[in-house]
Amino acid sequence: MNAKRLRLLRHAGASGGDIFKTEMVAVCAIMFWLCLALPGLAQGFAGLGAAEDGYAEVRPGAFDFPADHGAHPDFRIEWWYITANLETADGAPLGVQWTLFRSARTAGTGTQTGWNSRQAWMGHAAVTTSDQHFVTERIARGGTGQAGVSLDDGFAAWIDEWGMVGPTFDDVRLSAQGHDFSYDLELSAQGPIVAQGDGGYSVKSASGQASRYYSQPFYGVEGMVTLPSGSVAVTGQAWLDREWSTQLLDADQSGWDWVSLSFDTGEKLMGFLLRDQGDGFTSATWIAADGTPTPYGDGALRLTPLEWHRVAGRDVPVVWRVNLPDRGLDVTIAALNRDAWMETSVPYWEGPVTIAGSHAGRGYLEMTGYE
Repeated sequence: MNAKRLRLLRHAGASGGDIFKTEMVAVCAIMFWLCLALPGLAQGFAGLGAAEDGYAEVRPGAFDFPADHGAHPDFRIEWWYITANLETADGAPLGVQWTLFRSARTAGTGTQTGWNSRQAWMGHAAVTTSDQHFVTERIARGGTGQAGVSLDDGFAAWIDEWGMVGPTFDDVRLSAQGHDFSYDLELSAQGPIVAQGDGGYSVKSASGQASRYYSQPFYGVEGMVTLPSGSVAVTGQAWLDREWSTQLLDADQSGWDWVSLSFDTGEKLMGFLLRDQGDGFTSATWIAADGTPTPYGDGALRLTPLEWHRVAGRDVPVVWRVNLPDRGLDVTIAALNRDAWMETSVPYWEGPVTIAGSHAGRGYLEMTGYE
């Protein structure tokens, strides 16, 4: 499967008729996606706080690899999410994002083939430099071959010609194309997979909403990024998050602020603040240089916005203080590009950040639910 998929991605082309069909499929899929999301939009960000019967329930337990690298169609939502802090040969920083989302439109075990599939897929890709931000989106229906994840021959995740494909999950080629940009990157794991939360059971609220969540924060990266100014060779590090759930948020949680920080010491931090009508709910994982995780529950991590920026008609915090006293961490993170707004079906802010203070390094910041 992977060899065939890789050849397809390398040689994909489209005639005028193909483009028309793709556009029509995209229009239908967008309508489909909106029908899925709109009924629950008042219940947590993007409807992720809406309770739904019939889907699988998130439970603690050990991961089953490689099976858990694949899709979990009985859960309502999941994603394969990669962010990368890269630099060019002359030291210019840039960030890359690649994400594949899967969402089930109904619960149950009915047909999963063709246009009768219960599954919808969405892809996001972005490149961010200090003065430019490029973003594009793809939407697909499951069951038609347009998007999916396969473990038949190594690992393959794709939507249209975009791909995360390799002989194993540890070594993959990452590619995406937009109107004004493209990238083709080789990712190679240089450390272990890290379970987030309690062995991969990540609690999101005082009410007990949770997800299954693991990361691969140790990918080394090399490859090419193409922008309107031309193609450049890049190197750096990438961080993958894998997460699936049925009810990710509590109904009163309006969005989240999430960070993945890689320090010059080799240590790393994943942390998030889920915003509600009160003080919010936080969670964090301190990751040692050898990959050993130490989880921290609500209240241990402090995320404090310091500076705000007006973008896309919203006021968004783009400089934060990140404080984890138990680790002596007290840093300020600042956006490389304050205008890194993801103008997608469900809009949000995401981009690379610099780190200064008790620790130095680079990372990524994602913020959702800002109106």
